[in-house]
Amino acid sequence: MSKIQRAILSLTDKTGAAEFARGLAGMGVELISTGGTARLLREAGLAVKDVSELTGFPEMLDGRVKTIHPRVAAGVLAMRSRPEHMQALIQHDIPAIDMVVVNLYAFEKAAAKEGIGVEELIENIDIGGPTMIRAAAKNYQDVAVVVQPGDYEALLREMRASNGELSLKTKWDLARKAFSLTAAYDRAITARLARIEVEESEFRDRPAETLPAVLNVFAPRTLSLRYGENPHQPAALYTAADFGVAGARQLQGKELSYNNLVDLDAAWQLVLEFSEPAAAIIKHTNPCGCGEAWTLADAYRRAFECDPVSAYGGVLAFNRAIDEETAREIAKTFIEAVAAPEFAPEALAVLGAKKNLRLVKVAPAPASEAVVKSISGGFLAQSADLLRLDRAAVQVKTQRAPGEQEWAALEFGWKVVKHVKSNAIVYARTGQTVGVGAGQMSRVDSVKVGAMKAVLPLEGTVLASDAFFPFPDGVEEAAKHGITAVIQPGGSVRDAEVVAAADRLGLAMVFTGIRHFRH
Repeated sequence: MSKIQRAILSLTDKTGAAEFARGLAGMGVELISTGGTARLLREAGLAVKDVSELTGFPEMLDGRVKTIHPRVAAGVLAMRSRPEHMQALIQHDIPAIDMVVVNLYAFEKAAAKEGIGVEELIENIDIGGPTMIRAAAKNYQDVAVVVQPGDYEALLREMRASNGELSLKTKWDLARKAFSLTAAYDRAITARLARIEVEESEFRDRPAETLPAVLNVFAPRTLSLRYGENPHQPAALYTAADFGVAGARQLQGKELSYNNLVDLDAAWQLVLEFSEPAAAIIKHTNPCGCGEAWTLADAYRRAFECDPVSAYGGVLAFNRAIDEETAREIAKTFIEAVAAPEFAPEALAVLGAKKNLRLVKVAPAPASEAVVKSISGGFLAQSADLLRLDRAAVQVKTQRAPGEQEWAALEFGWKVVKHVKSNAIVYARTGQTVGVGAGQMSRVDSVKVGAMKAVLPLEGTVLASDAFFPFPDGVEEAAKHGITAVIQPGGSVRDAEVVAAADRLGLAMVFTGIRHFRH
């Protein structure tokens, strides 16, 4: 370790900069800075040397060139353990720089501006900042590189306790954060520029819904998990944003498992389909109950009634803040984990009695979020399945049209079946699942499984199917259990036979023209 004697500061995010610089100066560290950062530090009463005094050149080209200079680069990159490096600094009268405190132009903030032009976008690409950061991180053993204001306090504390020095471990951790920052920065630039095309002499943005030419998958590890789907599989959570289940905040309970997280995401995606208070119960990524009602507690009761046996040990999600009444209903059964946008204090008091129950507070993800799945050797990406049912676009195919109550049940069932593994079948009433048939290799078997799993009466329910019926047998099987209407995409070569069977059985049947496979 060696004492930090000289630091260069060049900051876009100046949060805590004056306090950090004052702490450094109090330990005798010489401060070198640029433009607005130097001005801020002087206004705070600190002695600062301009970078131009170090380089012998003024900032130029509208600020594009400030720190790109051999006297800065050499001061950062010189290895103190190599005599020839140190001799070169002496020969050229270059002071060694022991700390680089830099963060970058806010490119992502600029890129998010509506209607931003290419010229403004390019001007928000930092050049000198990443250069200094990477140089300091490369020479981590001799130079501390600081890129996060959140590290300031801990660094000052360590330096005060160590006569102005930082440990090798601290410098190594700082270097890793630095390379992570520049990598993320370059990925953000690459992703945004990939959306811009040149036609003739004009720049144009490709449509936002178009998938990127380059898929950037970058997510730091935020949680080491005990294991994956099975105990022999190591696993971890990598978080790319502060929304969704990956970015959720755990409020209580045991550590989340791999399977908890997968099921929480499935439950959360399902409840986001509903505008009224809704609850979903998930087991092994499939809904075993879903309910919608005027109150959250009633929505949960409806979901639970669908399959109380499977609900035991399940994972729940709600699209409203959980209140005390709902919490008391949840507490009646062993539940693994619960996701919601908020938890009332009274609900936390009730659920707090179940110390192992995992509670996570989730912020909704942007609607444009892509869905990425890994396969051997690469990734598949697709837009999220956000298509909602438009009743006006649905075609009634049978002699009898659904009644209003049937329509409400069909629309509810259609929202749920979208989140069931194919082949997917849902028996439903308005606001309540009654039976779920998931993941069977034939559709008629899914119809049979859904009926077999039902504990509530099936008489008078409707049936939702995520894809077309290849034969009439699925509809005929469902009719044995008392359904009155069917919603399905249509598109089979035997559609006419399926519709004829529905007419013969007195069922209403509608085609959506939309398939919702879920693999």
